[in-house]
Order: sequence, then C-alpha cells, then structure tokens
Amino acid sequence: MPLTHQRPDLSDIEGFWTRPVEERAAAFAWLRDHDPVAFYAEPDFGYLAPGPGFYAVTRLDDVVTASRTPQVFTSGAGATSVVDQPPEFREFFGSMINLDDPRHARLRRIVSRGFTPRRLGMLVEDVERAATRIVDDVIDRGECDAVTEISAVLPLTIVCDLMGIPESQHRFVFDRTNVILGAQDPEYRTEGTDVVTALLTAGGELSALMTDLGAVRRRNPTDDLTSALVTAELDGERLTPEELASFFILLVVAGNETTRNGISWGLQLLTENPDQRAVWLADVDGVTPTAVDEIVRLASPVIYMRRTLAEPAVLGETTLEAGAKVALFYWAANRDPAHFPDPDRFDVRRSPNPHVGFGGPGPHFCLGAHLARREMSVMFRELLTRIPDIAVTGEPRRLQSMFINGIKHLPVSFTPGGSR
Repeated sequence: MPLTHQRPDLSDIEGFWTRPVEERAAAFAWLRDHDPVAFYAEPDFGYLAPGPGFYAVTRLDDVVTASRTPQVFTSGAGATSVVDQPPEFREFFGSMINLDDPRHARLRRIVSRGFTPRRLGMLVEDVERAATRIVDDVIDRGECDAVTEISAVLPLTIVCDLMGIPESQHRFVFDRTNVILGAQDPEYRTEGTDVVTALLTAGGELSALMTDLGAVRRRNPTDDLTSALVTAELDGERLTPEELASFFILLVVAGNETTRNGISWGLQLLTENPDQRAVWLADVDGVTPTAVDEIVRLASPVIYMRRTLAEPAVLGETTLEAGAKVALFYWAANRDPAHFPDPDRFDVRRSPNPHVGFGGPGPHFCLGAHLARREMSVMFRELLTRIPDIAVTGEPRRLQSMFINGIKHLPVSFTPGGSR
C-alpha cells in the first residue's frame, strides 16, 4: 500500500526506508503539513537497546533553528544514531560530529590547519586527473556499474591520496568504509557476523592503518595531510593518535558518502529528466554550480543528524523537554515547499537553493563541503563532455539505511569510445 496521506513509521527500517523515493517524499510532505515535530519510538536495530523515543524534525526553518543553537541542541550524546550508542562507538566513528564545544572547536581548529590554500589548490589538479582516469577506464566498454566504477572511485582516490594512503590499500579502505556506512545492510556484512562485531572490526582496522601511518609521518613528515595533521599545533596541543585515527575514519566515511551518492543520484536524476540533461549539456560550465547543489538537495546523502536537548526548548509549536532526542531530517527539509518551489522537481538552474544537504548552518556544517562540490563538478563535467549519453539502465540497488541515502549499484550504458 503506498505511503501517502497517512503518518509514516520512520522507525520501521525495512517497511519504510526501503520504499520508493516518491513514497518517502509523500510521507515526509504529510509530516511537514500535519506533524512537523513528530514523536516516534526508536527503531530496534537488534544490537542497541532502543531508548525512550525521538522527535522527527521535517521543516527547513526548524532544522536551521536547531543547527544555529548548538548550546541547546547538542551533539555530544551522539549525532549519527537516534538510538544511543556506547561511548566508544561515538568517539571511534564520529570524531568531531559527536562533540560539543570546547572539544569540538579545539579539534576543528587543529584539523583546519591541515587544509591550507596551497594544499586545497593542489587538490584541484588531483581531482581533475582522477576524474579523467576514471572515465578512461570505462569509456571503451559502453556500460559499467556507475557506483563501483565511477562515483565511489573518485572520492576514495582523493581522500586516500590526500592522507598519503598507498594505492595498494585503497580497496581495503573502500571495503571497510562500506561496512561502517551500511551496518544495517546484509550485503556489507560477512555472513554470520553480527553488526557490532562488523562495525568494531572495520573501525579497528581503519584506525590501525592511520595510527601506523601517523607514527611514520611523525618521524618522517612528507607533503600529505597526515603529516600536516600530526605536526599541527594549537596552543601547544597536537592531535593524539586516537584523535587522528577517529578523524581519518570520519574523513573516509563522510568524504566518501556525499560525493559518491551525489554522483550516483545525479546520474539517476539526469536519466529521469532528459530536459534537464539538455539544459546542462547546452552550457556545462555555466550550469554545473547550480546543478551540483540541486543534486545534493534532492539526494540529501545524509538523511538526518541527531541532536539532544541540553535544556527545554520550543521548536515550531512543539515544547521539547531537556534530554529529548531530535532527528533533523535534512532529506525532508530539502523538499520543504516553503523554501523550494515545486520541491520534487529536478531543476539544474534552481536559484536560490538554501538546502541543508551539507548540514545546517552552525559549527557542524560540513568541513568538506567545498571539496565535495569540486569533486562532483569535475566528475560531471568529465562525464557530460566525454560520454554525454550516459544513462541508467536498471533500478538502483539502494542501501538499506535510515541514515544514509545510498546507492550500492547502478547499471549505466553509453556510446563506447566517447571523446578522448
């Protein structure tokens, strides 16, 4: 039965989050209109005990308000799950995402010192070379899996090269990242392995990789970001090995998912909207900036972030008690008709576009938003100018997740040879 004109059950992972995107949009539209700060029981993931429940925030204005008041809507109790996780999970997998000031501000300032203008300038050339090589590898075949051979390859290559991870370890990082992002999806777990074991094993292996590399770079610094991070100081403080490892996990997970799923959903949107493909192709350089933001808006790769109330507050017309959990549903806010005319329409020239696809305004706005936009812009410019007829040929295989709006596999075809 289609989920329209009724209250959806956001805690039903299989019953709601696997339904068609159109039904999800209709369900969130109902919530925005009838219950914009709706209370729900927490989902039962089977490995974490559900707590007292959470509020689902679906209007853009409310999401922005919460994001701009981090002293009330806090992140320290956990940002990536409405169900409370053990403290070691939050520090292991969240880094800055799961911190409040002053710890958040300290870590963010230290990390920011590694992202110098010179290093970011070098990244532009790296992104262009990587995108060209990715298209070179598939252009003569006429078909491929766009996720595993195009959209996932670019951010993985850039993040690993940025940190100084050798190419021989890229597949290792990719596989472990999939486990962390797809904890609820059976495809990414070894048969017979429970979720907790899979998560801790994947996180531990990535942590060990970065701890070892960090120790090497402390002794012999090079020109990579790992060297910059282990030598960066703020008021005499440096990142601890644990903080470095946690930040690396955040970087490879967050640095992968937005670009990876943005490119994948972008190809799906271009296939479904040939008129918008024609507009983009007619002026690739001029349209790319607005088109990329429109893809991020509609894709909303991070579906929500959680906040916990440090004190009572009012959101919209709802009074929230201290300790209450709220989930800021970016996916729903990015379709709020109060701010986005015809919100379900893909419009590559949409402007203004005040989306929260990189998080709401405030201290937790995505540190890598500029890089993600750059990667997506370069990749689509490469695809549209060299294989402009690339199109999806089958249903996307979507990630089973309440947190990440992911595509695992996406078959595409195009005229072989293209433009060299």
